[in-house]
Amino acid sequence: MINAQFKKGALELCVLVLLLHKDHYGYELVRQISEDIDIARGTLYPLLKKMQKDQYLSTYFVSSTEGPQRKYYAITYLGKERMESLLQEWMHFSESVTRILQKNCVLSKGEEGF
Repeated sequence: MINAQFKKGALELCVLVLLLHKDHYGYELVRQISEDIDIARGTLYPLLKKMQKDQYLSTYFVSSTEGPQRKYYAITYLGKERMESLLQEWMHFSESVTRILQKNCVLSKGEEGF
């Protein structure tokens, strides 16, 4: 089980990366992220709303043959800039944590913690 604070910090980056090459509707994002990270559906929707408010995402509706219209999310130019920034922060952070773990014999050299 992954610590809730770790998940919270990484979810925004995960959403932006998933939207980089393809627009997704909310449940589709939940399903894809849930393949690797245990999240509840209710966790993601407030984040999507905030990201839309911050102009990192835009939305549009598409008719569905399986029920009501689906709200699709697309990454914006600001979202791509945010993704680049978060990715750099994540890489720096994860490398720093890995170095600390290796220095203190928790990980072997060459073994990655993340």
